[in-house]
Amino acid sequence: MDKTISSDSWQYRALNAITPGLNYLSDALIDLVEQGHPVMAGSADLQYSNGLNKFAACYPERYIQFGISEQNMVSAAAGLATVGHMPFVATFASFLGLLCCEQIRMDVAYCKQPVRLIGHHTGISLGFYGTSHHATEDISTMRAISGLTVISPADGPSLAAAIRASVDWPEPIYFRIGRGREPDVYAQDMTFQIGTAIEHSQGDDLTIIACGMPVKEALDAANVLRSDGISVGVMDMATLKPLDREAVLRAAQRSGLLMTVEEHNIIGGLGAAVAEVLAEEGCGTRLLRHGIRDEYSLIAPPNHLYAHYKLDAAGIEAMARDVLKNSRVGSQQS
Repeated sequence: MDKTISSDSWQYRALNAITPGLNYLSDALIDLVEQGHPVMAGSADLQYSNGLNKFAACYPERYIQFGISEQNMVSAAAGLATVGHMPFVATFASFLGLLCCEQIRMDVAYCKQPVRLIGHHTGISLGFYGTSHHATEDISTMRAISGLTVISPADGPSLAAAIRASVDWPEPIYFRIGRGREPDVYAQDMTFQIGTAIEHSQGDDLTIIACGMPVKEALDAANVLRSDGISVGVMDMATLKPLDREAVLRAAQRSGLLMTVEEHNIIGGLGAAVAEVLAEEGCGTRLLRHGIRDEYSLIAPPNHLYAHYKLDAAGIEAMARDVLKNSRVGSQQS
């Protein structure tokens, strides 16, 4: 019998080998344990989907399998934090950011427990699993909880760097991550500063502000736009809360247009956070919020959904061209 695993098959016990991006979470936590930090990790029956099976194999006494009991997992993590542990718990973002909202609010954030919540397979990355498993409202939900930091890394290296940066962070954190298949944007040894945007480039015509999976696509789209003489800047707003207000204002002063890109409902997400800054500061810079409109996302393979919602490089490029064209037409008419 041939035991070779096809790269096209879904073998959950071998996902780490097929999808190396799943190793970043476990590797970062293993490093923290080796440095002497009191890390505890847990998952709700999804250790193979988030890669924590690697941590569990290395430190079984530090890993808790909660089963399909996400709300209990969050409350237990809060309890672990009260006795000096550093708990990291992970499950699908649709469950963690929505189903567990009450436990995150009351047991974790209200009680000021430094729990690290890992919501993986965010946005529409679960594809065929459909609406119940798509997480397109979690940014808005988590942003609204007082005392909760929200971070959306673009890739594995930035996730690992953000975890390292979180060691001394006093507040609980909701990490919004993908499915482990995101191409690397950053080097393995990158540094991450919570609350500070990563400015890749500056642009006079347009600045694209993205978070999570769309960062790589925004960078690729910007390269194509620049080839046509358009001055485009790209900013990775990996920390959604606290938002880097100064970075937003610098971009607004420099660029004629701003465009946010997120794998999330445009209501309450990154675009809303940037719009709040612009409105409060009285900036007249136009903003296009690009993401999923106010609707329940379709069911299809993730890459098909990214193309449908114009969250791939080609779609972001097209949206940018449209808003630039409409802006020029508006200025000529005025």
